[in-house]
Amino acid sequence: MFDTHPENRFTLFGMRSSTKERAMRELDQKDREILAILSKEARIPLKTLAGRIGLSRSATGERVANLEKSGVIRGYRADIGQIDSNIIRAMILVSLKRTPALGLLDELARHAEVRRVSSVSGQLDLIVEVEVPTIDRLNRLRDVLATHETVEDLTTAIVLRRDIERENA
Repeated sequence: MFDTHPENRFTLFGMRSSTKERAMRELDQKDREILAILSKEARIPLKTLAGRIGLSRSATGERVANLEKSGVIRGYRADIGQIDSNIIRAMILVSLKRTPALGLLDELARHAEVRRVSSVSGQLDLIVEVEVPTIDRLNRLRDVLATHETVEDLTTAIVLRRDIERENA
């Protein structure tokens, strides 16, 4: 028989349920308002944020601190637009011989041009999003992947334009 008491719950890796998990379940409307505003305006002054959600500055600051401490807010970042209009964006669609392919992920992490790697279900296994300065550099990166022992097949799709792009929407 399993103990279902929340304080004694364990995750797959034998660790107690995280504060983040509990915090995610306990978010109220004000917390969600804070997150919505901060996701669009990370540099908003606390006083302005408090005014928008109808709480005092100190209550708002405490909520933001709790969201940070629990890991719901992981950080603040600058959303930098594309600096070089000549940059080439591409997605490399990868089918693997076997999973997991930790060695391949380590290899991908060593390349600064790799912006995001997503494991996906279906006929593909990975979507590798890259930004490179030249087609030659894209081909060299593609060759590194194609010759990796765990790669079965890959296809490269060059991004012509991004029609819709949302972060933390």
